[in-house]
Amino acid sequence: MPQVCIYPKDAAQLTGTQYGTGKRLLQRIRTALHKPARAYVSVAEFCQFTGLPEAEVNAALNSAPALPRQRPA
Repeated sequence: MPQVCIYPKDAAQLTGTQYGTGKRLLQRIRTALHKPARAYVSVAEFCQFTGLPEAEVNAALNSAPALPRQRPA
């Protein structure tokens, strides 16, 4: 199932910042949208606020993790 909300860890990874910065970014988004402090922030809301393309954010969030490389035998 595709991810539809952004968590601080996701915000930090998508913007290349640290976890605390991701938390502050999500709080600024909630404030701008007049949401309660612990309300979820959707991918669409995050993209609208940051200007990042929604298709790329969805691809980054919903991509399967890379498999570990195997050593040659």
